[in-house]
This record gives sequence, structure tokens and C-alpha cells, in this order.
Amino acid sequence: MSRSDLSRRGFLHSTAVGLGALGLSAGAAGAQTGSGGTPPGPDLPVAPTGRPQPALNGPNPRPTPPGERVGWAVCGLGHFAQNYVLPHVKEGVDSRLSGLISGTPEKLAAVGDAYGVPEAARFDYDMAGLAEADDIDVVYVVTPNAIHEENVVRAAEAGKHVFCEKPMATSPAAGQRMIDACAANGVKLGIAYRAHFEPHNVEAKRMIDAGELGRIEFVSSDHHRPLDPEATQDIWRMRKDLAGGGSLPDIGIYALNGLIWFMDEVPNRMIAQTHAPQYDDDRFAEVEAICNVLLEFPSGRRGQISSGYIADKKRIDIWGADGVAVLDPATSYMGNRLTVSTTDGTEQVAVDGPDERQFWAEIDHFSRHVRDGAELRITPEMGLRDLRLIEAIYASAERGAWVEVGPDGAMTG
Repeated sequence: MSRSDLSRRGFLHSTAVGLGALGLSAGAAGAQTGSGGTPPGPDLPVAPTGRPQPALNGPNPRPTPPGERVGWAVCGLGHFAQNYVLPHVKEGVDSRLSGLISGTPEKLAAVGDAYGVPEAARFDYDMAGLAEADDIDVVYVVTPNAIHEENVVRAAEAGKHVFCEKPMATSPAAGQRMIDACAANGVKLGIAYRAHFEPHNVEAKRMIDAGELGRIEFVSSDHHRPLDPEATQDIWRMRKDLAGGGSLPDIGIYALNGLIWFMDEVPNRMIAQTHAPQYDDDRFAEVEAICNVLLEFPSGRRGQISSGYIADKKRIDIWGADGVAVLDPATSYMGNRLTVSTTDGTEQVAVDGPDERQFWAEIDHFSRHVRDGAELRITPEMGLRDLRLIEAIYASAERGAWVEVGPDGAMTG
């Protein structure tokens, strides 16, 4: 099957299992379905929720007038897109839903009708006519990892800014081509690292930067979730050509990116191990179930990350001289908690705003970047760096030895 087939209906139908009347399937199902959050559920169109949306900091500001909001089209209408992306684009202060992109006409019709998206603003994956859609400013790519490059390049060639799920691609080379395509077409590119906007993570980062935990010498980050070989959202994750790897790029990227964010530096040495236990259904025939990595930083500090497809745990431990902060869960869609332990005891830290803020906050953040030129925190360079680090981790596991990397994440030895 060709890559073009995989990225359109051929992939959608080749991996379909138990489709409902809407023709919902694993292809173009949200690229991060189930990653770092609630276990995958059925693909059902979700109407706008109308929930209030506090701002990232402080009280909710007056919403931007509709004519000044940035128009978004969502590319890929699977479980994650329908249940998390679409409702929160609708709830944005600076954003509005203006279009949909899918390879399944039935899905386009059902979701489009649910969200009031006119037929003229519904597009196939070839994105024909997208360039003429003046109401669409940004395309949010929420498809399987291997298809990100094609989706991003086509959107960029249509003159649209692009927001892409993580990992941004299946290889550093693909990530670089995406960056180059956006630069060549004069459009902006952002990567959906939502944990940078999750209230508990934001508060933990503030505490570290303010020195409230004392000197930080070690951070550990463990991100695991069960893989279900019968779930439509997980079928493509068992294929290395579509996912780019196993638990590491899928959910381990939360551990890797979060560790670097909290430490505020990129590791310079790493050693890794991967493990793929045998199952009767061969779910790990192509990808690893478990990945463990030890990391050393230029400052001399240490870190550890793990990812897995067996158990369910998303936890980050930040070890400071004056206190230990624990995020557990750390990066779920909701229900996250932050506790701090000192010699005086352990206290759960209250944060401002609901966990779900992470979704509309990152969307509005990119809208302000596009519209106002606000500084982008979740950059394509960050996404490319993480792809290079993932490549280095796999190289270390294969060699059974330490590998050295530069500030951009690329292997140096």
C-alpha cells in the first residue's frame, strides 16, 4: 500500500474495526488518542459543550470579537479530535472553528452538522480548495504520526498556518521537511505540547523557577498507558511505519519533553533500554512496550524517564533540596494533582482553573502567535529536538551504550 493510500481512505478502511454508522475508524483518528489521558472511547461526534473557559492566568477576559478570532480547521476527526480538540476550539477566547478536514465523507457530514460547519468549509485530505477558504487561518493536524508530514506540507502550500500534534513526525528528516515547507510558504508552525498549559504543570514549573523547592538535582518522569490491540485508536500504534516507534514517541514524549522543560536544559548524554514482551496477538512485534532512559545534563544533574504500553501511570517527581513536588497524575486530560512534601509534611497544591484549560489555552496561545506575533512557547524547533532525542534513545538501546547529543538533540557520538 502506498503512503498516499495510507494517508487517505485506503488507510482508513484498511484499519477499520467495528465501525459505527458514521464510518469512524482508526485512520485519522486523533494522533494522540489515549496518550496521557482518559482511555480511548468510541468515536462519536461531540457537540459543543458551552463550558466557561478561564484564561491561562487570572479571571476570564472578555472574549475577542468574532471577527477578530483566528479561524481553525481540524484535520483528522477521530476520538481525540472530536472529544477534546473540537469542543475546546469552540471554547477559545481568541479562536473559532471554521473548517473540517477528513477522508471520510460520512464523518465530515456528521461532525460538520454537529458543529455548524458549512459544507463549503469541509475538505478531503487532498485539501483542494483550502487555499481559497479565507475564513480558515490555521489547520490543526490530528492524524497518525506518519501522515503529519503530508498534512502539514499541504496545509502550508495552501497558505495556512499549522498546529501539529506531537510527535511532530516519525523522523527528524520528516520534521525538518515540515519546518522547511512552512518557512517556504511564509506560514507559522506550532507543536501541541499541551502539558505546557496544564495548570498543575504550570504551577510546578513556577515553583522550580522561583526556587521554592530548593536546588533541583534529579527529576524522574514515567508515562505509561495500556495499549489495546482491538481498539481502533491503537491499531496503527502497533505499526512502526505509522507510529515511528512504540510507547516512547506515543506517550514517552510527555516524559521526555516535560523533563527538559522542568530542568530547563537539554541532556548531553543518555543510555536506554527497550523491551517488547511476547503476546499471542503479536501486539509488540514491531514496536517496544517499555522504554527506560537515564539522562545526564551539562550542569551535572541527572534524570530518568520511562514509557510503557502495559500499565496506566503518568507521574513526574521533582526532587529538590527543600521539597519534593509530585505530579500524579501529571498529564491526564483531567484529574491531575500536584503535591509538595517538605520536612513539615505533604500538601496538595491548589491551582487556578480546571485541567481542561490545557486544551483551549494552547489553541489560543497559537492563535495569538498567528494574529498578534506573540512569542511561541511550543515551537517546531522543540518538536524537532524531541524527534532527534527519540532517535538517539533508540540508537542507545540498540547499541547498549551511552550516546552523546548536542543542544539541538542530534547525536554527536
